Amino acid sequence: MSEGVNQAEIKDAAAIANEDKSLKPNGPNDRTVGKVPYMFMWVGDGVNMGNMTLGASVVVAGVATLNIFQTIAAAFIAILIISAIFALNDRMGYRDGVPYVVQLRMSFGFKGTVISSLMRAIPAIIWYGIQSWIGGTALNEVIKILTSGSFDNVVVCFIALQAVQIVLSLFGFQAIKWVETLASVVIMLALVYVFWILMTSYSGEIADKWIHVEGTWGLPFFGFIMIFLGNYAAIFLNASDYSRELESGISDTKRGMMYFSPIFIAYGFVLMIGAMVASVTGINNPPSALAVVIDNSYVTLGVSVFIVIATIATNMVANIIPPTYVISLLTKVNYKVAVTITGLLAMGAFPWLLVQEQSSKGLDMFILIYSAFLGPIVAILLVDYYVMRKQRIELKDLYEEKGPFAGYNPAAMIALFVGAGFAFINVDLAWIIGFFVGGLAYLLLSKFGFKHSSFKKGTKYELK
Repeated sequence: MSEGVNQAEIKDAAAIANEDKSLKPNGPNDRTVGKVPYMFMWVGDGVNMGNMTLGASVVVAGVATLNIFQTIAAAFIAILIISAIFALNDRMGYRDGVPYVVQLRMSFGFKGTVISSLMRAIPAIIWYGIQSWIGGTALNEVIKILTSGSFDNVVVCFIALQAVQIVLSLFGFQAIKWVETLASVVIMLALVYVFWILMTSYSGEIADKWIHVEGTWGLPFFGFIMIFLGNYAAIFLNASDYSRELESGISDTKRGMMYFSPIFIAYGFVLMIGAMVASVTGINNPPSALAVVIDNSYVTLGVSVFIVIATIATNMVANIIPPTYVISLLTKVNYKVAVTITGLLAMGAFPWLLVQEQSSKGLDMFILIYSAFLGPIVAILLVDYYVMRKQRIELKDLYEEKGPFAGYNPAAMIALFVGAGFAFINVDLAWIIGFFVGGLAYLLLSKFGFKHSSFKKGTKYELK
């Protein structure tokens, strides 16, 4: 690795790790993802119906809350913040090869990691279910068209799609790399086609209902920045899970661009299409809206296939790996068992209730609420790693259950709930409030409180 720890440290840490091999630190030879597949991975993650639904939420009852310029500005600011935090929080995984659930021990301790890791895993499992139900609905449309209407069963399609995703997930990042590369190309071509239809057939309606509306630069504008940002708050939290698989020798700046470029292209494009479709139809459910916009059975077939592929691509990156590692950590089962459990839990998350037309605003609220907890967690990790430890930690301590990170870190736990508590003062700005309050609280508690805490070992606050 260009700037990582030496091989001896990685081997020492791996030797004492009493966990599945998927949680042990990755050395240079364990990294199988190159620069281009890594960027395609984030394109594949960005193009999905959930993100299109967020874009559609800009439009309420057929009237846009933000115009096109405000929507693009909100997306740009959100993606800029997303990329910066990705590059900062992925550094420990990139240098030291550890996954997110092990990184958490540095700040929260072995027992504290249980709580903080579940705060990442639970939203991922719910999103896994939501995406899969949307994909199952699209798969049902595909089969219904191909069978001339003789088959129509969303539940069967949902279960079948979930089974396919579980099987693909069993192959780990090797499967993710190839699925994402293929899916990204297919999906982006499909989106360009949808965009062309919208611009050639509905440009007048889009101009009247979205481009030329007054919109607002006030609190709703900043609220949408937080919604767009909050949708990635869970993903960049476990940035180490991805960066530990990336080939070595890439600078922080280049990794930052490897996040910004694909996310801006994919996520930004999908948000725009979501807003355009909603402004034309007044429908906030993208699959239903697209069926209205593209009233052709063959094109509908193509769009439905696109949705199925996008579902698999998004889940493979964002919603399967994080909870799988958490389940493996908590239950000590191996990766393949954990990834199967993750898929079964997603099926039991009642996703069919969360994708109803009347649930559109509830989905936004769900994102804002869980991001209130995720903002403080990422701030605590960054403050600990960059400010207190100066990017240096003994790897073997993260795998020693009776070492300095045993039990709970009271400073981190208090800071987490203080940050989340303040975030609920204004839920529309939950992530940003929780981020700053949680980070500051952790810094102050670590400096002035718990003087004999073992978690101060290796920090600038360690008692000499």
